[in-house]
Amino acid sequence: MINAAIVGLGGWAKVLVNSVHGKSDKIRFTAGVTRTVANGTDYAAERGFPLGDDYAEILADPAIDAVVLATPHSQHAEQIVAASAAGKHVFVEKPFTLSKASAEQAVAAADVAGVVMALGHNRRVMPSWAELKNRIDSGALGTIMHVETNMSGHGATRFQTGGWRADRAESPAGGMGGMGIHMVDTMIGLCGPIKDVHCLSLRRALVVDIDDTTSMLFRFESGITGYLGTIGATTATQRVQIFGSEGTAEIRQERHFEARPMHGEPEIVDFGPFDKEKAELEAFADAITGTAPYPLPNDQAIHGISVFEAVMKSAVSGETVAVG
Repeated sequence: MINAAIVGLGGWAKVLVNSVHGKSDKIRFTAGVTRTVANGTDYAAERGFPLGDDYAEILADPAIDAVVLATPHSQHAEQIVAASAAGKHVFVEKPFTLSKASAEQAVAAADVAGVVMALGHNRRVMPSWAELKNRIDSGALGTIMHVETNMSGHGATRFQTGGWRADRAESPAGGMGGMGIHMVDTMIGLCGPIKDVHCLSLRRALVVDIDDTTSMLFRFESGITGYLGTIGATTATQRVQIFGSEGTAEIRQERHFEARPMHGEPEIVDFGPFDKEKAELEAFADAITGTAPYPLPNDQAIHGISVFEAVMKSAVSGETVAVG
């Protein structure tokens, strides 16, 4: 059993804790740290772990095997480097960091320390994602020509002025940090490295001063083209669709899979409920114990941030930007 500390105790951190609390025989939360202890004391007591405000104290605790970072994006690299130096394995929420250089620094620190560093792109552990990847890798879709993705929602309508998520520095290119970055990782995992990107990002409806409408065109190293849209003030939408010379295949709302061959009948599969947060944390635990490698390689994690950095630059310049 891996003993982990949750770092940050906002809404998403609680989702992660709840996903394994009393449900997993691989990982559990035995400590927590947050800037505002008073706001989380009752929750931590209900979950049975002590809560403090000193990250260094957590890193010095020999009973803690790993830290799970659910903190502002700009803090991730520094926190990963510190945890690695203390010999703690690290699970970090997306986006990994806000620059390729800081992502490389974080991965290098983990590699030198010999600890596992896992990035929380939970689509990688979902059955529907595995099915779509199998259709691509098996050749069932023929030559892959194009991929289209969308991940949208209304979470940004709840952001408060003065909160860290309502800061353009923490939420560049609108919904990319909270939603769209998942689709970037999905496209990389399914279709390979991305060569360049053109982004248009605007604020159309939100009261807080961050963008809510972001659209991107991608060109992959393989020649595949791609599109990603992420809207921060609308109903929840998730879609990944692959266009091949022998047909199309898509995932909608995570669970619904549909394949439409050029010749033959459509195939529709509903994969049913699946706890992706529990699955990704248990995959992290399996990587720590050597049971199985984490499903997102760190070179792809770095590439995802290279793409994110190019998206941010394109959103400002209005030009197509090469991925570094």
